[in-house]
Amino acid sequence: MQSIHNQIYNKITKHKRGKLFFPSEFSEFGSAPAVNMAFSRLEKDGVLERLAQGIYLYPKKDPKFGTLYPSTEEIAQQIARRDHAKIIPTGAAALQKLGLSTQVPMNLVYLTDGAPRKIKIGKQRITFKPTTAKKLSTEGPISTLVIQALRELGKEHADGQVVEQVSQVLKNEQLKNLKNDAKLAPAWIAKILKDAIKKATND
Repeated sequence: MQSIHNQIYNKITKHKRGKLFFPSEFSEFGSAPAVNMAFSRLEKDGVLERLAQGIYLYPKKDPKFGTLYPSTEEIAQQIARRDHAKIIPTGAAALQKLGLSTQVPMNLVYLTDGAPRKIKIGKQRITFKPTTAKKLSTEGPISTLVIQALRELGKEHADGQVVEQVSQVLKNEQLKNLKNDAKLAPAWIAKILKDAIKKATND
């Protein structure tokens, strides 16, 4: 019978490089301490790279740039998938994704229906912050970002230029998502979404 180490090694190396792995996903092979020990050995052998506690990378190498790391957002999404949790980016991350800010945030904050936690990846930090079901009920990937970005800016800072930029972005959102999400947004943001609905309906 194969050792726990070999079973885990075989499973990992069947995947493409660049994939993230979590020891908690390998409970079929043995107890948590035994699995963690196998992961530590695989890290020592250079098969895996530890990004944070309980998060390992099967590294993809580039001859010029060395290890190619997944983005912090990709890591957050994979953690959410593992935990069967829904997450939505808030604040600076939403602003940056929409092009309303050029600053790459060092601390990414996500609203979630999962467990609260903070994870440090290099110099960056990911924070999962529990929230209400209502805030997670938005359906449109673009309109969700718009709502969170505008919440971060605040009504007093959402000038004509910002509203125009947001309106252009919202043209790429599905109408049914806009209608759903307008009902869930604060009144002043809902107005911007409703204006986008009117424009889409008239076009």
